[in-house]
Amino acid sequence: MTYYDADNLISIAPMLDWTDRHCRYFHRLLTQKSVLYTEMVTTGAIIHGKMDFLQFNPEEQPVVLQLGGSDPAAMAECTVRAAERGYQEVNINVGCPSDRVQNGSFGACLMAEPQTVAACVKAMREAAPNTIVSVKTRLGIDEHDSDEYLQAFMEPVMDAGCQHFTLHARNAWLKGLSPKQNRDVPPLRYDRVYRMKERYPHLHVSINGGIKSIAEMREHLQYVDGVMIGREAYQNPYLLTEFDDLLGHHHSVDVESVIETMIAYTDRHVEQGGRPWHVLRHMIGLFQGGPGAKKWRQVLSQLGPQATAARPVLEAAYHEVTSARALFAEKLANFTTQAS
Repeated sequence: MTYYDADNLISIAPMLDWTDRHCRYFHRLLTQKSVLYTEMVTTGAIIHGKMDFLQFNPEEQPVVLQLGGSDPAAMAECTVRAAERGYQEVNINVGCPSDRVQNGSFGACLMAEPQTVAACVKAMREAAPNTIVSVKTRLGIDEHDSDEYLQAFMEPVMDAGCQHFTLHARNAWLKGLSPKQNRDVPPLRYDRVYRMKERYPHLHVSINGGIKSIAEMREHLQYVDGVMIGREAYQNPYLLTEFDDLLGHHHSVDVESVIETMIAYTDRHVEQGGRPWHVLRHMIGLFQGGPGAKKWRQVLSQLGPQATAARPVLEAAYHEVTSARALFAEKLANFTTQAS
């Protein structure tokens, strides 16, 4: 199985401070076929940092390392290290608009330096020829908002050997908008992503940005090769349970089993010196939109940060959900009886 066969057309976006290894372990319980991404990790952190920034759980595969950097030698070294650790793909971040990232000369500002990105791709592929090198980018930066500008970025990168692009269907404004505003203010232009796939049919093109439902995903897959889901996957994780069916692989998810598995996982994390909240915070949205969702969030948010074990918190929260479901079922039955 490769990352780009018919099974793996859906991915969960790399999201800083969100998609850490605990989040990815949780997400893998909900979808077996979707591709998961790490948070963006910088070359400096990997090469000079004291922490293990390449750590992941084997259960997470397929998982992609997203790398932030612009020095070809450093990018190549990190790709080799990633390959040695078991990553089959490294993705270059050319989309993040934050000031901190710009000051490090990577992220969205690299759209203005296609030759630099091309040099990184070339060095990474030469250093680790069996590793897929992909790029995640915006459609343009600041006033540069045209198909021609995007093509002028993509073509040198393509020529260097990159065949896999994820296009966030918005412009990035490096001047005047915060990172949060950059996620919502620039308009979505899905048509431009479709045109890139039409113009470069040999590329694998995934679309990202503002996608919230299975119906939307199904629509996009008529025009592009893959769909990447961002905030909706994190804030409404139960949506992930529908992804495998969309890909033709039925995967039955029992939420009580998921909770028990996460309790065991959290216990192992605590035994290794971690805190339950490192894990539990990623589960807050599990029942989003259903009976008891608010109570679930409240219990996790109130008890989780100070908890020393996962089970009491998750059992208390799930009790609120089951109680709310029973009450909802009772009200529905009464309504049905009265209506008849």
